[in-house]
Amino acid sequence: MNFPLLTVTAAVPAAGAILTAAVPAARRTAAKWLALLFSLATLVLAVLVAISFEPGGDRYQLTESRAWIADFGVRYELGVDGIGVALIALTALLIPFVIGAGWHDADPLETSSSRWRPTQGFFALILLVEAMVIISFEATDVFLFYIFFEAMLIPMYFLIGGFGDRAHSGSDGNAAAQRSYAAVKFLLYNLVGGLIMLAAVIGLYVVAGNFSLQEIAAARAAGTLDMATNTERLLFLGFFFAFAVKAPLWPLHTWLPNAMGEATAPVAVLITAVVDKVGTFAMLRFCLGLFPDASKWATPVILVLALISIVYGALVAVGQRDIKRLVAYASISHFGFIILGIFAMTSQGQSGATLYMVNHGISTAALMLVAGFLISRRGSRLIADYGGVQKVAPVLAGTFLIGGLATLSLPGLAPFVSEFLVLVGTFARYPVVGIIATIGIVLAALYTLVLYQRTMTGPVKEEVRTMPDLRLREVLVVAPLIVLLIGLGVYPKVLTDIVNPAVEHTMSDVKRTDPKPEVAVEAVPAKNGEAAK
Repeated sequence: MNFPLLTVTAAVPAAGAILTAAVPAARRTAAKWLALLFSLATLVLAVLVAISFEPGGDRYQLTESRAWIADFGVRYELGVDGIGVALIALTALLIPFVIGAGWHDADPLETSSSRWRPTQGFFALILLVEAMVIISFEATDVFLFYIFFEAMLIPMYFLIGGFGDRAHSGSDGNAAAQRSYAAVKFLLYNLVGGLIMLAAVIGLYVVAGNFSLQEIAAARAAGTLDMATNTERLLFLGFFFAFAVKAPLWPLHTWLPNAMGEATAPVAVLITAVVDKVGTFAMLRFCLGLFPDASKWATPVILVLALISIVYGALVAVGQRDIKRLVAYASISHFGFIILGIFAMTSQGQSGATLYMVNHGISTAALMLVAGFLISRRGSRLIADYGGVQKVAPVLAGTFLIGGLATLSLPGLAPFVSEFLVLVGTFARYPVVGIIATIGIVLAALYTLVLYQRTMTGPVKEEVRTMPDLRLREVLVVAPLIVLLIGLGVYPKVLTDIVNPAVEHTMSDVKRTDPKPEVAVEAVPAKNGEAAK
């Protein structure tokens, strides 16, 4: 029997969550180090998964399959393709930085006994979310995926509602009420999407007789699965709705600014850089893999929604006064690009969308974590409360600038490659859509540079005059992310080699090929008696 590497990769953070939660209340520092140790162990396992994966091999590798609920055709089936490997690596990479950045976010506030923040629970919940996200990227049984797709909402609910941002302009009561509102809104939106998906999962079982992604795809390819057109479309809509809520796609996005605004900066990174990626990943794996004809049928509407997300998110970001909500609306715009690349159904678009998931995760983590360090110093999320920070905290300002430049996809930084591929892939099949999408690039430059100008440049405000620069722990959190943004911007081949074969399989599922470029080739005049070419 082969070593169950995928199971162990998901089990280690789950075990870490249990052990961290069991640490005695007085041993807060020990709980933090234990959580960090388990997150680093998970990162090592994710690297082993990437090393063990052969890009030119079978579509799903490191597979595991065991009977689970045999009476209902449910199996414990795991397997990864190149897209899953890339996102598992992203998740395992970001969690140690999330833990490091949130090192003091759950410490009790000595001035108020009613504001006790259970440190052990905070870090245990982060590890629990990591375990559930990883197994979601590994699951090839639809029912198994659904369980963890929904289960991750519970720890996220407590992370948002129970461990909110301390930087709040209102009273403690108002802050608590807004955190509660954001957490409930997050939970309700995603639960509604999940309930609709559950109906679709049941419908899929009625039609296919099992939940195995590979068996259903093989039956479709062999022509032995009879799925009526209207049935396929309804099932597709059930799955897509849940994934669009998680993604988040306009107009199902409104929970995200509230959740990111009220959560701590590390939890905000966990939401948009890790958890939300499950939605876009599932569009590739399940929507296109299980319902290829319905995916093509819905493409025109989805492209319009993606365009609205791109432009709307960027426009609203321009007008934001709250730093964290600005990053949230920028993320809505970026997710629009990801979904645009997926449903352009070209190899460049889907490769770009997958790279975008990874690169957006790294760039958003860098920007949001530095923003969190900034906010913790001043105690305010309002842009107007800052000014001249670069003169008193140059390292903080410099890292904030690099994170912002990555957000606007500056050439030489990782997001540029993915955004370029998405636009090229979209323009190849839908040139008008590709042209409109470029508006998002212009607006991204506007909201990023205006944010930097208003917070970091100009006269030094009195309230920030004594602001300390980044400490060693904070530099250790941000510096690796900056290195990755530059490294993947200069040499993205390390990711494209893993992702491209999986994209080819997805393109084969939907029976799409890349459009041929419509370029007229003029004849070359013959020279010295040679035949004209």
